[in-house]
Amino acid sequence: ADTFLGRYKTIAIFSIIQTLGTGTLALATKLPQLRPPPCHGSQTCKQANGFQMGILYIALYLISLGTGGLKSSVSGFGTDQFDEKDEKEKSQMAYFFNRFFFFISTGTLMAVTVLVYIQDEVGRSWAYGICSVSMFVAVLIFLSGTKRYRYKKSLGSPIVQIFQVIVAAINKRKMKLPYNVELLYEDTPETSRIHHTDRFRFLDKAAIVVEGDLERNVGPAAAPNPWKLCPVTRVEEVKMMAALLPIWATTILFWTTYAQMMTFSVEQASTMERSVGGFQIPAGSLTVFFVAAILITLAVYDRLVMPLWKKWKGKPGFSSLQRIALGLALSTMGMASAAVAEVKRLEVARATGASATTGTLPVTVFILIPQFFLVGAGEAFIYTGQLDFFITQSPKGMKTMSTGLFLTTLSLGFFVSSLLVSVVKSVMGGSNGGQGWLADNINHGRLDCFYGLLAVLGVINFALYIVSAVWFKPRKSKPAALQMDTITAENKC
Repeated sequence: ADTFLGRYKTIAIFSIIQTLGTGTLALATKLPQLRPPPCHGSQTCKQANGFQMGILYIALYLISLGTGGLKSSVSGFGTDQFDEKDEKEKSQMAYFFNRFFFFISTGTLMAVTVLVYIQDEVGRSWAYGICSVSMFVAVLIFLSGTKRYRYKKSLGSPIVQIFQVIVAAINKRKMKLPYNVELLYEDTPETSRIHHTDRFRFLDKAAIVVEGDLERNVGPAAAPNPWKLCPVTRVEEVKMMAALLPIWATTILFWTTYAQMMTFSVEQASTMERSVGGFQIPAGSLTVFFVAAILITLAVYDRLVMPLWKKWKGKPGFSSLQRIALGLALSTMGMASAAVAEVKRLEVARATGASATTGTLPVTVFILIPQFFLVGAGEAFIYTGQLDFFITQSPKGMKTMSTGLFLTTLSLGFFVSSLLVSVVKSVMGGSNGGQGWLADNINHGRLDCFYGLLAVLGVINFALYIVSAVWFKPRKSKPAALQMDTITAENKC
């Protein structure tokens, strides 16, 4: 998106692809030719043929492809609409991240309530059809603002630029840095320069000028070979991306914790009393409390905390690093709460002799609400904090790449969760139906110990995050007045 199409075209094209995917999925569940016949009772069920499976996979991969292009670009394009040189617009950007995630969470709430109900009571094709129509309307609304948007030019492939600096630095690894950093190569206009920093000094060697580096620099538009010589600004951009990695690594564990809310917490709920009056709450619908916690947290933070914090500290809310810290702390507390709730659930299972069965235990499912609320509130802070951090602290031409870096913490969190479950099953038993922390029958296991392990890992990870946050030095944009003075001075010259 940063390199070829630009964020606007990427969003437009890939949102249309996602719309086609949801539309294809709706057709696949509606048309008899695209799905196997219904299977009732003791009938021999007919499997889907190759053509029907092919249509299904095409639909799913279109949705995945569309989501990948859309998610990585939409937040970066949103921040492009704010001028960081204008203090008023810069402060408004802090509200953007909260409201952006608020609407995402509202959509999630609609999905796990209204759409699930329509899917179960009316039909899957209706639910997917509503998704498709909603996406189509969203595309039209997005395109309607075409003339009002601010656009930023693509600045080349950020991945190629990063490798150019690394290769140039490696090739000159045996050379000594000059005593004066002003002797390093720089060809970036003054208004766009990033000043030299002392971090990752070995990368500075990519900007050392040696004989032959400037041979191609003949005409006004010519430039040296970027694989041999890189300007200081390019080197500093790579340094900025490298400085994000410790924060990136210490936020992965949150999404490992998040994965437990979607899996083991739902499994806990399936064994507990879920009746409210004459209505039985589906175990999977308990995620409503999770989404509700996100919405409540974002609303309170946006309408109450941010205005008060601005009056008290003069800043529009917590910094991105502070929000991430809050998210990590709340998720760790959520795992501790989950462990306590599981201890209670297991005590009831043993006391009633239900540990050998999978029946409903005489304990209310609402004791799980604290863990859903704590982790949900944590996600509200960490999602907006990560989004803000990776976009504002990355170079201008690498915003989409940094958003992708943020999204990898989600995917890696789920991979780490799967790895952790496999390791715990291997070390603590529980495989093949045996006893262990994660036994096949949850009443035979010790899920409380697993939650306790996640809480301990959360404490260790939080300590590492604090160290990384203290080490990290946020990039400060040049004041607008100073930039205007610089431009005026250049014009006079």
